[in-house]
This record gives sequence, structure tokens and C-alpha cells, in this order.
Amino acid sequence: MGKTVLLIEDEPNIIEAIRFILLRDGWTVQTHSDGETAYDAVRDTMPDVVILDVMLPGRSGFDILREIRTTDTTAHLPVLMLTAKGQVRDRELAEQIGVNRFMTKPFSNTDVLASVRELTGG
Repeated sequence: MGKTVLLIEDEPNIIEAIRFILLRDGWTVQTHSDGETAYDAVRDTMPDVVILDVMLPGRSGFDILREIRTTDTTAHLPVLMLTAKGQVRDRELAEQIGVNRFMTKPFSNTDVLASVRELTGG
């Protein structure tokens, strides 16, 4: 497959679970845990898909998504957003900003893998 995922998440257990299922499926997985520098990681990596947590240290996933969507070089990137809250207003805000897919924790490994594949046409 050879495609790259940038996982922006600060919970080690979630990082390891997602990394494992994606690596097993042939993905290259880069990780980043700091909200303050997350957009720089997106810009520097230019992945095929971004998996973005809502709650990060330093900056929210919503702010990072907004920056991704308003910058020409990254506006097209598919983004799967993860949240522990699962509140309707979080989903609505993410959709207004331009998220491609929104998933509530806990999620199934199968759902994450299927979403990543769909977002990249694979």
C-alpha cells in the first residue's frame, strides 16, 4: 500500500492500538502528540490522511483542523477526527470546519481501518 497516516493523539494506548492495526495493513504511521506543533507536523509530513484527536495538550483538534482547512497546501487532506466526548455539538463543529469523518471513542479497530481506507480511496 505504501500510504502514510499522521496520527495526532496524546493517549499512548490509543496511539499503540491505531499504529498496530495500520502497520499490519501496510501503512506508514507517523505520530505526534502536541497540539501546539501539530500543524507543523502535518505540513512537514504531508500524509495521505490525518487522524486527529479533539483534545490535545496546547491546542484543540478543532483549531488544528481549522488551520489544515484554511491553508492551501493542506486544505485537501482527508481528516478523521476522534473524540472521547461524543457530543452532538462537537460533531457539528467538526463538520462545519470540514472534517471528512468523525469517530467517538471507544471505537473498533475495524471501523478505524475502514475509515482510513475509504478516506484514501484504498
